Amino acid sequence: MSTAFQGLRTVVYMVDDLKAATDWYKDILGQEPYYDTEYYVGFNVGGYEFGLHPQKEPMEKAVNVYAYWGVEDAQKMYEHLLSKGATELEKPMDLGEGIVLATVKDPWGNALGVICNPHFKLP
Repeated sequence: MSTAFQGLRTVVYMVDDLKAATDWYKDILGQEPYYDTEYYVGFNVGGYEFGLHPQKEPMEKAVNVYAYWGVEDAQKMYEHLLSKGATELEKPMDLGEGIVLATVKDPWGNALGVICNPHFKLP
């Protein structure tokens, strides 16, 4: 049995209002979820799973681990997310060689990162 990671499969955000979060992410992602129940909502985003799970008890949100979703223009997406109710976490940063990343908090306090990286290509 191999112990090596096979790659990212799923990112799940805990939300205290699953219906509102589902509607918000449907708007942000421009798609319907492929799986939608009262216990879990799953979106297929470029072949990776983005999930929403109901948060039953108040909890502290992790802001030390970011998942960055690939976008064509990180600055424009950052501005779009802010216009939809996200709040600033990290302004867009140019890392050089065309790589730009930014991070916001969604309306439920989850860190949502976006990255434009022309050097990374999916197989």
